[in-house]
Amino acid sequence: MSELEIIQHHKIQGISVFFDTVEYRTPHSHPEWELIWITDGHIQIQCGQEILRGDTGELFLFAPGKVHEFSIVEGPVTFLCLQIAPQSLGELCPELHSLTAEGCRIGEWMDADLTRKTRELLRQLMEAYLEQGELFQLRCVSLCAEILYKILRAIPVRSLSEEERRSADKRRARLDRFLHFVDENYMRKIRLADFAQAEGCSVSYLSRFLKEELGQTFQDYVSSIRYHSACRMIRSGGMRLLDVCEEAGFSDYRYFSNCFKRLAGCTPEVYSRSTHLGEDQIHQKSIYSRERFYTREESFEMLRSLC
Repeated sequence: MSELEIIQHHKIQGISVFFDTVEYRTPHSHPEWELIWITDGHIQIQCGQEILRGDTGELFLFAPGKVHEFSIVEGPVTFLCLQIAPQSLGELCPELHSLTAEGCRIGEWMDADLTRKTRELLRQLMEAYLEQGELFQLRCVSLCAEILYKILRAIPVRSLSEEERRSADKRRARLDRFLHFVDENYMRKIRLADFAQAEGCSVSYLSRFLKEELGQTFQDYVSSIRYHSACRMIRSGGMRLLDVCEEAGFSDYRYFSNCFKRLAGCTPEVYSRSTHLGEDQIHQKSIYSRERFYTREESFEMLRSLC
């Protein structure tokens, strides 16, 4: 599945560190280990069938290939994100390629002192990443190794067999194809049976598969994509709500209104009058995601606020 473009301050192969302010991020996964430190606000995270709430100061780790979805609890949430490709440390620790973590809320296994130390290491990493001082690449790699070492020693991890890795790769590829199928067809009548036929499997199998991977039914996921597409059109302005309803693929206005009441807690009319993160502040590749990334100068200011 496509990943968002982020503002790269400079390149360190296999390592990215950045601030991100999120209103919504579609279900996605990464080939990297992804660590987020919530620096401001509250977030809802869906990992498969598990729904978690994250608060300011908490840390979450997503293993490579772990599908997750971000949405807000009250208002936009900001976090510091670190992505580490297994191959970037693979020569030092070859087992990283086969390790996975079952949970993602780090605080369930790390005490307050270790959590504080990990946050401080993340702060130092971001500082080195932005400042680009002498041998900063070596400093960043060493901090990444220390952060990942502390976390993986503290939380439950296990090593995947070669068969499990192949099976996981197949499932991720199928999920990628499904997400692409919905992206291409949500604005018209869409049936899971059509995707099942293309995949050569049964509708009942795919229904279970989507529930396991996304924690949602097929119809709920399609409704969510239509809703977020409608939100984007409303935020852009200049369209009648009836036209938004039709363009987003809703079969009728009642379905459209009920979807907003369920997901936004208000009618489309109320939503269109409310204040949200401005479109000019958002850098996104997926039209359904609503999140902002920051320049190097802005990131420096945000980092200073953490000191």
